[in-house]
Amino acid sequence: MTISAQAFVILAFNANNQLAVRRDGTRLDLAFVNSNASDAAAKLATVFPTHTPPTEYFTCEIEAVRHQVCFTQTPAQPSAPDISFLTLEQLALQPCDQLTPALAAVLTRLEPHLIEIPYLHLGENDYIYKFRVERDRNHDIYQQDAAARALYQSRLCEAIKTLARTNERSATRPARLDFGAVNYIIPSHFGFCLGVKNAIERAYETLAENPGRRVFMLSELIHNPFVNEDLLRRGLRFLQTDKGQPFGPDGNLAAASAPTLWDTLTSEDIVIIPAFGATDEDKKRLVRKGIRVAQYDATCMLVEKVWKAARAFGREGYTVVIHGKSEHEETKATFSNSRRHAPSIIIRNLSEARLLGDYMAAPTEAKRAALLARFAGLHTPGLDPSRDLDRIAVVNQTTLLMNETAAIIDYFKSVFVSKYGETDGPAHVGGAGKKDTLCYATQVNQDALQRALAEPLDAAFIIGGKNSSNTYQLYRLCEQKLGSRAFFIQSEANIRSRSEIEHYVFAAASHGAGGHTEMHALWPDENTPKRVLITGGASCPDGLVQQVVARINSFYPAAQLHDIDTVLAGLAALRT
Repeated sequence: MTISAQAFVILAFNANNQLAVRRDGTRLDLAFVNSNASDAAAKLATVFPTHTPPTEYFTCEIEAVRHQVCFTQTPAQPSAPDISFLTLEQLALQPCDQLTPALAAVLTRLEPHLIEIPYLHLGENDYIYKFRVERDRNHDIYQQDAAARALYQSRLCEAIKTLARTNERSATRPARLDFGAVNYIIPSHFGFCLGVKNAIERAYETLAENPGRRVFMLSELIHNPFVNEDLLRRGLRFLQTDKGQPFGPDGNLAAASAPTLWDTLTSEDIVIIPAFGATDEDKKRLVRKGIRVAQYDATCMLVEKVWKAARAFGREGYTVVIHGKSEHEETKATFSNSRRHAPSIIIRNLSEARLLGDYMAAPTEAKRAALLARFAGLHTPGLDPSRDLDRIAVVNQTTLLMNETAAIIDYFKSVFVSKYGETDGPAHVGGAGKKDTLCYATQVNQDALQRALAEPLDAAFIIGGKNSSNTYQLYRLCEQKLGSRAFFIQSEANIRSRSEIEHYVFAAASHGAGGHTEMHALWPDENTPKRVLITGGASCPDGLVQQVVARINSFYPAAQLHDIDTVLAGLAALRT
């Protein structure tokens, strides 16, 4: 076919990701199209004076005319009566004779670009949801009623952070709380990170600002059951579980082929994306339904930093190796994002890294087949080990142990140095082997815990949700030092008595038994003074830490305990 002319198309989307279309008699047509780019832009400016600069996304041939298609985003309503916004889902349901051939053809080519539409107002180096500085934090949401105060507020934790946390990014010596019968060792850094605070404040603010509207969370806001339950109590609903299983309209898990909450969504609904981020597939579903995405995207900046690193590595020709748990929401989102920019593969640990390294060092067809079978479903379609594993770059799930990611990077460097020599080998690992996609908040919590573990201890309690990856890493550090005297709990309710602790065993440590609870003993029924470490994962509210202290103290006669004001006075004296 001979291309005889060229047309310029500008697709204008609003913040709800709805497309502006023009009514042409009985049919819908492209709103802004012209044989001259300037005339198309002028027409756009007439209808939408405020808009982002049109950016080209693709070209297509329609009836022997090459169409150059640009996207723009506008906050305005159309000033022309024949132009209106419709969702992509609404347009997809239109009968063929209701759409002009040009509009129909352009719509069929939108799919690869849907993920870009919500973020047209952002530059590629901008972050979706920046951390709020302390003066901009919404502290009121943590004390809006008695339930919120009990969950989020703690005089002890506030005093500890004031004393010990001199720098958000640097661990210092732990705080010691002398209650007499029990001394508590609390790391300088524990509990909520900035990404979690951002997400929690976004969720509570959204509920307060939108009375009468349905507000959903894509999945759990954070991996803490008490925070999630408090949000549910206030009207928030989850669309799916942390494993992607959809809920039905009745709030229960939807059976196969049964209606889901996803099916009921309209452009009037609000869906918050949690701090872990979301897969491209889930975001595209929201875009098609005309639901605002960017405004309610609470993806943590440090997760997005990993995505940006993967994109940069892809542009440099590296295959991205993601160190993470394939079932975790964050790793799913990172893989979904990375695959747009580079061949990608997920590995869980150093053992799996060695499987890749064995092939890299001495590739054979048998090893290639075995590798693809072993990592089926964990790599991008079409990944060819013989081509794609010669230059790799490692990014990670932000909640893992830094030394494990560092060991994987160092291992890959050693493989390529052995293969290509000291001069050329290191260049086969992207980023010069830097570990800069590790989350500083996860790392500083681990550093602070290591300093606390250097103290003599009788027991350690690690508080967090059963599906909290970063809390599991904290527990692992404690278990390595204290063995059976380290207890993973969700709240003070798991401390039933001195002889009965409901200790949660993570699936990864259960030797095939799956995640489950075991009854462990704390210590004998005697009153010798104890030294107890308490810490919480990045999704643990301060109130839970204080409630655990109160629960352990309840095992001792009041006469053997100092009151909280005395303990706080002792902390204050350390600051003078």
